[in-house]
Amino acid sequence: MKKTVAAAVAAAFVVGTASTSFAAANPFSDVPAGHWAYQSVAKLASLGVVEGYGDGTYRGDRNITRYEMAQMVAKAMAKNPGGVGKAELDRLAAEFRDELDALGVRVAELEKYADKVVWHGKIEYTYKSARTDNVYNNGKTKVNMDDWIFRFEPVAHVNDHWTLRARIDAHADLSRNNSGKFSLERGWAQGDYNKFQVIVGKAPLYTNEDGIVWDTEYSGGEITVGSKWKFRGIGGRLAAGTAGGSLRNSGSWNGRQDDVSAHARWGAAAGSEGLWSESGLRNDPSSFWAVNVQYDQGEKGIFGGAGYYSVRDDDFKTTAYSKSGQQNQAKIWSANLGYRFSDKARLWGAYAKNQKADYENRSWQALFQYGNLYGGGGAAPVAKGRWSVWAGYKELGSNSSLCAINWDDCYAGTKGVVAGFSVAPMDNVVFLAKYFKGKYITGKGDAERLFGRVELFF
Repeated sequence: MKKTVAAAVAAAFVVGTASTSFAAANPFSDVPAGHWAYQSVAKLASLGVVEGYGDGTYRGDRNITRYEMAQMVAKAMAKNPGGVGKAELDRLAAEFRDELDALGVRVAELEKYADKVVWHGKIEYTYKSARTDNVYNNGKTKVNMDDWIFRFEPVAHVNDHWTLRARIDAHADLSRNNSGKFSLERGWAQGDYNKFQVIVGKAPLYTNEDGIVWDTEYSGGEITVGSKWKFRGIGGRLAAGTAGGSLRNSGSWNGRQDDVSAHARWGAAAGSEGLWSESGLRNDPSSFWAVNVQYDQGEKGIFGGAGYYSVRDDDFKTTAYSKSGQQNQAKIWSANLGYRFSDKARLWGAYAKNQKADYENRSWQALFQYGNLYGGGGAAPVAKGRWSVWAGYKELGSNSSLCAINWDDCYAGTKGVVAGFSVAPMDNVVFLAKYFKGKYITGKGDAERLFGRVELFF
């Protein structure tokens, strides 16, 4: 049995159309009414799932490519199948995920017809090794960290526009053979319409200057409108301790740079945590609002935008933030600009400044990247063969990069050169490495970091 005929029968089964009671005019000259696959082919032709060739033939004796099969699968799934077709839907969507992605078909949009809740996740191992001058004993400090994350990210489909999304994490420190319980890190409702998106809940906060100001979560809501030009308004609260006036690395590479499970080890090894806050961090959250505008045509050419962030928190009231020690606001504006040479090569930069801070009040970066897997897999499964390399320079002021991107290389309070690469040697497996070499912005000492990560998606 040729693959093209079998594919038609499978697609007909998924959409529930392989009924012998169906009758229609002969759609193709080479599929006569007596043919065993006539019912399925005729029904799919009437629905537009199969089209045949311009000469009126179906050519069922020709083997089809995976790409052609993916086209049939996408059209069949768009019919919102029911019953036994739902189980077949999951299998077909997984089998032809790469081809559907190449067609511009979001598999997540197809999967929603199979189950109300779709589960994604990953196991992530991270290794960090930081080396820095210790100004208190004129020696060197070296601290290593091993961290495992087990992450679930469920997506529940409410209807054609609204989904409920969450992130559930558990951390493990294998060097100490201990682990934490699963915790709900994020949970939000998301409405996606044509050129319009609404988000409400505890949602991710990653802004358009490539994360040099924010890479965290907040409780509140946001609205985004537009396609090539996107306008985004955000408002809500940040968790206690997210924002605070500081000179984080004025003394040494400190315990606040990494996950909570490693804080005690970092502080003890470094000898001091530097000046974090004269008054001590309080338990009250920060209130904030923000606006972003961004232009990106998604193809070769220029992209860029601007942002503004207003944050209010009494934790800013320190002499490490302002000369008076009584300032309780952050007013940060940012700009970013880049050029995409192709679908793999781009050059870009970003700048941010806190107008209310007197110390370490600016952050900026300039980077060049080649490849299609910048920064690792993130939250999405990755196809085999993707890779990227990048290099550049970063300076992240403690009072402008309030909760910036991951702290994988350059960390708040430091500046220097960065380089990295990421590769997917097989489907849903990513290797990532980064290197940073620089100095403190405030205080003495050199700073260096090696970073490695393995991500396994499921």
